[in-house]
Amino acid sequence: MEKAKVYFTDFHTVAYGDGLPAKLKKLIKAAGIGQIDMDGKFVAIKMHFGELGNVGYLRPNYAKAVADVVKELGGQPFLTDCNTLYPGSRKNALEHLRCAWENGFTPLTVGCPVLIGDGLKGTDDIAVPVVGGEYVKEARIGHAIMDADVFISLTHFKGHEVAGFGGAIKNIGMGCGSRAGKLEQHCNGKPHVETKLCRGCRRCQRECANGGLEFDSESKKMHLNQDNCVGCGRCLGACNFDAIVVDYSAASKLLNCRMAEYAKAVVFDRPNFHISLVMDVSPNCDCHGENDVPILPNIGMFASFDPLALDQACVDACLSATPISGSQLANNMAKPDFVDHHDPFTNSTPESEWRSCLEHAEKIGLGTKEYELIVVKMF
Repeated sequence: MEKAKVYFTDFHTVAYGDGLPAKLKKLIKAAGIGQIDMDGKFVAIKMHFGELGNVGYLRPNYAKAVADVVKELGGQPFLTDCNTLYPGSRKNALEHLRCAWENGFTPLTVGCPVLIGDGLKGTDDIAVPVVGGEYVKEARIGHAIMDADVFISLTHFKGHEVAGFGGAIKNIGMGCGSRAGKLEQHCNGKPHVETKLCRGCRRCQRECANGGLEFDSESKKMHLNQDNCVGCGRCLGACNFDAIVVDYSAASKLLNCRMAEYAKAVVFDRPNFHISLVMDVSPNCDCHGENDVPILPNIGMFASFDPLALDQACVDACLSATPISGSQLANNMAKPDFVDHHDPFTNSTPESEWRSCLEHAEKIGLGTKEYELIVVKMF
């Protein structure tokens, strides 16, 4: 496979010149987004709206810049993400939209609709074959995302407590999975019921078609029958009291491989384009209800037709960056027993691991790790 092209520009601007959103527009145009036929097409722009309390996510201004370019090309864009497995502010479409609005993502601010890709309860998905998949044969992807004619990922590149970093592949693979899809990627087991939180409303039981939930009439509590449960995740979306929870038991390598296969299912055989901004590089995911001091300085904006090459280019830029003083990364490196892995993400979170994701993505044909970095100079 020949080298992929990855386009890059830094975050510098000049006084009285263009701002960063305008610079992002120029970057993605230089990277060739105009080669995609978007005339009259539905265009999904996949991003993360940030958990409430977290302010490290990408600002709506960047989303608007991408949506504006799509509209210039005749497309009909919408911003999208899928619901979460864990209790938080994005576990169903109503809460997810309120979270997005509070964080600044509204049709008025971004210039296009905001849709939750897997519906009200995270159960509106479609089974998508994974061509060449080793761990996943059919990925459960949010229906609205697969209905789109064109797919674009807009990613905040940052650290991650399990996957090492959260880049384009994670944004696509994990982010586009429905609740059942996220459950498959994250978990080797099945959910369980926290009886202290169960209200005995039996709403979850009405969603289960497999006899996986059994109600105890004496305790007025629900219990999970592990033998009957198929791990579809529908019960999690049905419980409004966070009484049904998941044990995140998948090892990092298994999670990474499944995530890469989900990403391939999303982009396979349709026009796709990918953007990553390496800024506010927090040590943990934007799914946290907080964000810590960035571990690395702001580096720049990257764009490519190849999500794997894009992730490789971003991580390579981070590998050569200087840690920020006072950050989790710098504090770890100052410890007497510190072992240098020559990798800011592993040095920041030693239990995390990211290389298996990129290696598996290349193995299954998602893209290539070999790239040519093209610096786009704007002034």
